[in-house]
Amino acid sequence: MTREEKKVILASSLGTVFEWYDFYLYGSLAGIIGAQFFSSYPPATRDIFALLAFAAGFLVRPFGALVFGRVGDIVGRKYTFLVTILIMGLSTFIVGILPNAAQIGIAAPIILIVLRLAQGLALGGEYGGAATYVAEHAPQGRRGFYTSWIQTTATLGLFLSLVVILAVRTFTGEAAFAEWGWRIPFLVSVLLLGISLWIRLQLSESPAFQRMKEEGKTSKAPLTEAFGQWRNAKIALIALLGLVAGQGVVWYTGQFYALFFLQSILKVDGYTANLLIAWALLMGTGFFVVFGWLSDKIGRKPIILAGCLIAALSFFPVFKQITTLANPALEKAIENVKVSVVADPAQCGSLFNPVGTRVFSAPCDLARDYLAKSSVRYTTEAAPAGQPTVVRINGAEVPFAAGAPAAEFNKAAASALQAAGYPKAGDAQVVKMANPFDIFRPQVAGVIGLLFVLVLFVTMVYGPIAAALVELFPTRIRYTSMSLPYHIGNGWFGGLLPATAFAMVAQTGDIYYGLWYPIVIALMTFVLGLLLVPETKDRDIFDERDTAAQ
Repeated sequence: MTREEKKVILASSLGTVFEWYDFYLYGSLAGIIGAQFFSSYPPATRDIFALLAFAAGFLVRPFGALVFGRVGDIVGRKYTFLVTILIMGLSTFIVGILPNAAQIGIAAPIILIVLRLAQGLALGGEYGGAATYVAEHAPQGRRGFYTSWIQTTATLGLFLSLVVILAVRTFTGEAAFAEWGWRIPFLVSVLLLGISLWIRLQLSESPAFQRMKEEGKTSKAPLTEAFGQWRNAKIALIALLGLVAGQGVVWYTGQFYALFFLQSILKVDGYTANLLIAWALLMGTGFFVVFGWLSDKIGRKPIILAGCLIAALSFFPVFKQITTLANPALEKAIENVKVSVVADPAQCGSLFNPVGTRVFSAPCDLARDYLAKSSVRYTTEAAPAGQPTVVRINGAEVPFAAGAPAAEFNKAAASALQAAGYPKAGDAQVVKMANPFDIFRPQVAGVIGLLFVLVLFVTMVYGPIAAALVELFPTRIRYTSMSLPYHIGNGWFGGLLPATAFAMVAQTGDIYYGLWYPIVIALMTFVLGLLLVPETKDRDIFDERDTAAQ
């Protein structure tokens, strides 16, 4: 690389790392944020509102792609991603100084949600700009390698957020962190914003866009041209279903659902779970660049589709092995303890609750919801009409009569489950790290190794994706066209995966059932990608006729 090319990649990547850092801070601290800004509600309700505000950032990402993609194709790449990083950085900083609900009442959660929406919109415009900018600076035959550095940024942003949170938590202590220390990672973002703006202001506009602008060939209506004309809209749809949807679910399964699975299902403490993921990310991040480089040699399509297929075939055995190592007592109980909910089918509704807003009242639903959240494998058996709900645990019956308090049932069920073999909270066999470098014990090392395998799948599908998307669309509508399928695939198919997968677990009573969601989507992408997606590694993206014709 020349010095100027290194500068382009550094500036684009560093800014995007900080932007992902800002975006993921909220998710890592959702519980504390719920207590701070939704404190007037019961704990369960405030957690729901906190998660909904987190989800809002994912839901608006495609709209940010449309807004800023249009600006990027009309005004320019450089100025657009300067605006997006400014919006993201300021929104994050304001969260750090925002008074909580106890101080300014209902205004606090309203402002918080507005800031979260602004973050989602900004992120929707950032990625397409950074990827397009780098690709349009890359020499022919090296776009996969150059843009793969952008692909490391989401993982590095997550890693940075975890490290900063762990460091501040250790320095302040848990009590002080929950009270005021949580604000420090948000406030730090203003320093990262300053560095990013300083670096990006020194960059010049993309040469491809600059040449097109000088020739008067920029699009006057990028949205209409990209999605109002079938020949372009068709390519965006193929990119979404044949590349990005599978990439999105593999990515979110390997990083975010794995973290959720450790904490919420295997009952690994938050400190240990975050460290395990952080080590796997640290070991795996370099492979984004490896697979980006390899895609310049053998093509984008075979690597991305192979990653989708291998991940889909591997998720069940890998997650089951994670259970074996991380919580062996739970695995043994799942295999040996028979649990069934015996209830009138008319009293058992759907537990599908991907956004967490439903409140269950029927004993059958409350019992199943409790068992799912306790990581218990159960079946549902039909009882005669009108018969009270009963949970059978290895033959022992725990009744749940209509009108009985849920807390009373939960206590009785917990006692019966533990007597049958399910581990107590904080069981000594659950993997636990004493410090960040406690990684050499077989149990810890084994879990990190399995998480590394999941991250490796992520790097296969994600490393070449920016180059593949850039090469699919002509320069005049590239920013707009690539941003929308990317953010629908990652923001919707991927971003809502953890909540949807757990809803599937709760509905079926099988802790692994949620994996069917990413498996089916990844297999769909493999099939459609194989049939419909062209190989693009040899395209000349500066030749509008070449790009559009293929």
